[in-house]
Amino acid sequence: MVLKPTRFDINFNYYKMNLFDVYPIINIEPVKGEGCFIFDAEGTKYLDLYGGHAVISIGHSHPYYVKKISDQLKKLGFYSNSVIISLQSELAEKLGKVSGYTDYSLFLSNSGAEANENAIKLASFYNGKSRIVSFNGAFHGRTAGAVAVTDNRSIIAPINSRSHVTFVPLNDIDAVEVELKKKDVSSVIIEGIQGVAGINCPEDSFLKDLAALCTKYDVVLILDEVQSGYGRTGKFFAHQYAGITPDIITTAKGMGNGFPVAGTLIHPKFRPKHGMLGTTFGGNHLACAASIAVLDIIEMDKLVDNAFEVGQYFIERLSAIEEIKSIRGRGLMLGIEFPFAVNELRNMLINDEKVFTGSSTAKEVLRLLPPLNIHNAEVDMFVGKLQTCLKKLK
Repeated sequence: MVLKPTRFDINFNYYKMNLFDVYPIINIEPVKGEGCFIFDAEGTKYLDLYGGHAVISIGHSHPYYVKKISDQLKKLGFYSNSVIISLQSELAEKLGKVSGYTDYSLFLSNSGAEANENAIKLASFYNGKSRIVSFNGAFHGRTAGAVAVTDNRSIIAPINSRSHVTFVPLNDIDAVEVELKKKDVSSVIIEGIQGVAGINCPEDSFLKDLAALCTKYDVVLILDEVQSGYGRTGKFFAHQYAGITPDIITTAKGMGNGFPVAGTLIHPKFRPKHGMLGTTFGGNHLACAASIAVLDIIEMDKLVDNAFEVGQYFIERLSAIEEIKSIRGRGLMLGIEFPFAVNELRNMLINDEKVFTGSSTAKEVLRLLPPLNIHNAEVDMFVGKLQTCLKKLK
């Protein structure tokens, strides 16, 4: 009898490690990117209107960005937060200036989920309370605390208890006040625009009332700008349309244009203590070099203004398409709602017309999150391709 080798045998060639299969994969492998376009291994060119979940803010392979990271890597790629990293201070100063939050402090980490973990932890340290108010449709990440305030039971394990979280309808200020009146709420966390839920915008008046209520009841207001920040909506942060100043702001995706980095912007009323927060990789030399380059390019290329102007043009062009039920969002964070589920339309766009778009938990909404350096010509290109697909679907 011939025995098959086990995974403990010396001959490891019999087995290979596989990837843990949790992602529904599009059968395309991008190998190169330029501006608003990506290319697969066969050289096929795709218009990228999704930017890898809103990560690509300044465009693919921007030469200034590539040079800044390359130059830093030649000097030093990493050391921990146990030493002086002057790039962190340079980044904080520049981010404060560009965003308008010069009096806030910055804590650097690696992902939006981690930034939100730090935010809700800081809030609880600050007022000693533990209950959190979040909103129907919310998505704040997949780590322990962040997933607990995410409105999606299918990704919440039993260990991620939600006993300390209350969900209320978006834009319902009365429902919020009912919870805050109980005086056990530590923080309210809300997205600048709900992305995963299908581009749902908090009303400006709602955000103003929410900020006032949080001040009245001494509750920490956390604005999750992980997807909606960094110029995407035509302002640096989406909440700035409402003219409010949250206690804590979180950011990530567009911050590093693909390099893993995140930030928690913290109001001066919070006092730091050694050991209060920590991270091994957060704020490393390469992450800071990437983030500084992104801010430089946003300023040099006037990408916040471009997001606003091209976003307006995008809405104008889309508004003329009769099959579209509604257009949601601001700037270059747009949701196109159709009177039908968009899965087939998305497949046609990518396979037939070579355009990347995004989906959402709202099955009828096509999500657009293009690089902020997109131009009207690319908008026209997409509109033409979209109309071609809609004709085929009739």
